Order: sequence, then structure tokens, then C-alpha cells
Amino acid sequence: MDILFGLLAIVLVLGIAFLMSNDRKNINYVGIGVMLVFQLATTAFFFNTTIGKTIITAISAGFNKLIEFGKGGVGFVLGNVATKTMEDGSPASVFFFDVLLIIIFFATILSVLTYLRILPLIIKYIGAFISWITGLPKVESFNAVNSMFFGQSEALLAIKSQFHHLSSNRLYIVSASAMGSVSASIVGAYLGMLPEQYVLVAIPLNMFSALILGSMIAPVKVKKEDDRVDIKDVSGAKSFFEAMGNGALDGGKIALIVAAMLIAFIASLNLVNAIIQSVFAGVTLQMILGYILAPIAFLMGIPGDELVQAGSLMGTKIVTNEFVAMLELQSLINDSALSEKTVGVVSVFLTSFANFSSIGIIAGTVQGIDPQKGATVSKFGLKLLIGATLGSILSATIAGLFL
Repeated sequence: MDILFGLLAIVLVLGIAFLMSNDRKNINYVGIGVMLVFQLATTAFFFNTTIGKTIITAISAGFNKLIEFGKGGVGFVLGNVATKTMEDGSPASVFFFDVLLIIIFFATILSVLTYLRILPLIIKYIGAFISWITGLPKVESFNAVNSMFFGQSEALLAIKSQFHHLSSNRLYIVSASAMGSVSASIVGAYLGMLPEQYVLVAIPLNMFSALILGSMIAPVKVKKEDDRVDIKDVSGAKSFFEAMGNGALDGGKIALIVAAMLIAFIASLNLVNAIIQSVFAGVTLQMILGYILAPIAFLMGIPGDELVQAGSLMGTKIVTNEFVAMLELQSLINDSALSEKTVGVVSVFLTSFANFSSIGIIAGTVQGIDPQKGATVSKFGLKLLIGATLGSILSATIAGLFL
């Protein structure tokens, strides 16, 4: 029965995207079918085969080793401040030290790999392969893969030399990929809060979901001369050590930005809840969102007694950001309050940038590259969020089919 409801959810998501489409005659159904097959095959491989689970474990071990190295750097700078203990002698968890500051080390690694042209080449040829098997333009495919490694702003900046070729529909697809993705620099932070297998599988799932929904809502046909990818100037660093410095500074900015946003969003959430509770005792915004999104959670395969909790986490992510929702989910996981299937489905849903604040980030980035196209992104900002959220639902539903 869960499988039938899951398939119904997939059909519903694709149906909504079809109704939202601004050019239904040119939808690339073959490419969409190929990407859905890839999603199903990828999820089945990593969740249900011994080899797939071994690969996930190995990748996770690699990330955990990098996190360990990062904590070494944090510990050296902050000393006992970062290693405080509880009254019973157990280590205390300080989110800023244990999670956010690790971003600095991951951003440094990404910057160095970019400077050495290792990462750009990998991204370019994976993007070319996706373009070949799906028939999608190279720029959109490259951007989708690029968005798996870099943040929203960085991914869009990497294709700025192609921006004058981008029509409104193409601009929608690259923006959807940026919003539906996550940055590899903060994957380490996610792994500090959620089970690694769901976070790591969510990354390729969300890449394909963004392309599927984007190419349905805004189909494109591109001339060959307007479809090329240039990776010559992806790194502004002039030396290896400058790349390290740039990465460290960028990582520090990201950590501080996330910390500032968490302070603002969590404080604002508490304020909103206090206002709601002054009128309706015991009611919170999360509870309201939980009931609103419970039907969607039901179709995604969430057990009946956990629908409101799952819907609450999903809604919290949309109106605030993924970190706020992940912190709430982490608390529920630690208390064993949710089933493994709910944890998996919700974790995949949360592993993306699809929230209201991302509209401003993407529009601002595009505005800096091309003011005219920035105005275009602002106009379809809400449609962009709906498409990216549908992508998160699609990814989470597919994950749920194999849990």
C-alpha cells in the first residue's frame, strides 16, 4: 500500500509541474523518464544492495575523517572553549563549534580542488554525460552537477559567462537547480545532525529532481552555439595558498551567515509562537504547519501517527531554513520519537535549500551578474520555491519507496 501511495505522490508532483508548465508542448518527456529511472536505480542501489551500503559507509567514513581533521583545527584555535564538558563529565555539544566551524575546512578543500581544476573537470564531464542521456542543454546539466558541490551563489557565478545566452526558461532551470541543491561545504554540518546515508543519497536525488521539475515547468530548446560550458576562470586564485586562504575566508563567512540566520529565525519562531499561544493556548506555528502538510506526508509514506510531526518539520524548513528543521529532527532522533522510515523520508526532504530565504539569495546573486535577469528571477521567485519544494517531495517520496 505504501508503494501505491508513493507512486500516487510522484504522479501528483509531476501533474502539478505539468499544470505549472509555461510550454507543455516542448516538455522533454524522454529526458524526464530517464532521470526518474536514474533516481529509482540510485536509491535502490544505495539502500538495498550490499555494495551500495558499503559505498555509502566508505563515503561517510571519509567525511567523518575530514570532520575529525576540522575539529582538530577548531580545537587548536579555541582550546577548552570548544571542548567543554557536562556536569557528568561527558562532552557537551556546542553547535557553532562542533558543526558550523567545520564548514571552514570543507570550504577550503573545495577551493583547492577548484584551483587545481580537479573538481571543475569532474563536474563538466558528469554534466556532459547527463546532457547526453537526457537531451537537456549542457549549461543546465553542468549547473545541476555544480550545485551539488557549491552553494547557490557560487554555482550561479560559475556560469556567469553564459548568462547572456539564458532565456527566462533556462534561467528558471539553473535557479531551480541552485535552490534544490546543497553545498558540499556544509554537508559535513548536515552529517553532524542527521544519519549519513539519507543525506548522501539526497544529494544526487535532489539534483535530478530539480532538473525534472525545472524542465517540466520551464522547457527549453537550445541552439548548439548557445550551449557551451567554460571552466577556464572558475577559480580566481593565483596560487595554491591563495586558494586555501580564499576557501577558509568563504567558509568562515558561511558559518557566520548560518549562525546569524539561525539566531534570527529561531528567535522569530519563538516570537511567533508566543503570539499564537497568547490567543490559542498550546498551539505553535510548527503544529499548524504539521496539520497543513500532513496529507502530503501521508502520500510520501510517513506512518499515520507521525504525520503531524513530519509535516511540522517540512513546514519549518520551508518558512525558515533547513538547519532549524534539522535541529528539531535531530532532537526527535535522539529521543527515538520517530520511526526509521520517517527519519529517512524527512531527512531527504530537508537536504536542500528550498525555502523562502533562498529566493532572495538567488535573485540577489543573479542581480549582481545581470540586473535585467535578476528582475526576471524576482518575478518568478514564488514559482521557483514551489518547484524546488516539489523537487524535495519527489526525492523524499522516492527514498521512502525503498525504506
